[in-house]
Amino acid sequence: MTDDELDAVFGALADPTRRAILARLARGDASVNELTAMFAMSQPAVSRHLKVLERAGLVSRAQQGTMRLSHLEAGPLREATDWLADYRAYWEDSFARLDAILAEADDPPAGT
Repeated sequence: MTDDELDAVFGALADPTRRAILARLARGDASVNELTAMFAMSQPAVSRHLKVLERAGLVSRAQQGTMRLSHLEAGPLREATDWLADYRAYWEDSFARLDAILAEADDPPAGT
């Protein structure tokens, strides 16, 4: 994943409405009308959110009969999670070192 693609994924995820749309699509495909019913906003506003998600590669849209369904594309989420995993390991190591320092500080000095 390029830096620009990663930026697009994190930018798309920065909005709570788009995260809610992704959570809904994780349960199955949905039409714009179904997604609009979840929010106190207009259908064009939901469509704009879907376009951001689509540009980030998180959503694909396909025609099914007379409906256009949105589908979750989880691949970019996996790549973003993999990128974050490196930092998780860093923080886990940092906390382990801090725990060791605190454990030493709690031990009374020898001979007292």
